[in-house]
Amino acid sequence: MAEPTLIGSVQKALRLLEAVASSTMPLPAKKLARMTELPLPTTYHLLRTLEFEGYLSKVDGGYAIGATALTVQNEAVQEFLPRIRPVLRSLSAELGAATYLTTYQEGEIHLLAMVEGPEGRSVDLWVGVHESGHATAFGKAILANLSEELRDDYINSHDLHDLTPNTITSKGNLERSLAEDVPIWSDKEEYLLGISCHAAPICSNGLVGAVAVSLPSQRTLAAEELVSLKRAARRLGLAMGTPLITI
Repeated sequence: MAEPTLIGSVQKALRLLEAVASSTMPLPAKKLARMTELPLPTTYHLLRTLEFEGYLSKVDGGYAIGATALTVQNEAVQEFLPRIRPVLRSLSAELGAATYLTTYQEGEIHLLAMVEGPEGRSVDLWVGVHESGHATAFGKAILANLSEELRDDYINSHDLHDLTPNTITSKGNLERSLAEDVPIWSDKEEYLLGISCHAAPICSNGLVGAVAVSLPSQRTLAAEELVSLKRAARRLGLAMGTPLITI
């Protein structure tokens, strides 16, 4: 049997992706070059390409898995992307902020899509979305709208990591917070100092998710901006149509 024709640059890019995915922290280019035994100039070229395509993101001087890599693992999400990205882009342009779409699937919170704000500003997701539901606005919006059984399962199976001095790390305090009846959920520097996020839940046809925006902590959302966030949640629920999960 003839040997298959292999593309060396693709193999090298995959080695870099595997190296980044194996780490719990962002990795700098020089370390990735050593780990993959690639020349540093080649490493820089491949990393820039992977970042441009969304498979990697630059975080605190290193590289982490990007939004595109997170979404391609779910074929259903690929079907939705052409419909949901325009909504996220419109909201980002209107509010001048980065926007995020997340959902609950199989016991975890997943980032499905992200649109950076002006000048490429977005929150460095230095702790994985899976592990930070207690500290993010979109995590709270999702957890508050799960059934009691699913919410308890998530809280009991995840450590409430102390990410900033403002992070809720007590299960009791988190549960009391989630019992509040609010249309918009917020985190006040609970995930990252200097940044506050606001999220509107998405509950439609068995789907539980949230759309969120990140802003400097000194900025508050005006009443009309809150309306825009809730409107985006409704549009995204309609755009996604068929449920991604059944609860």
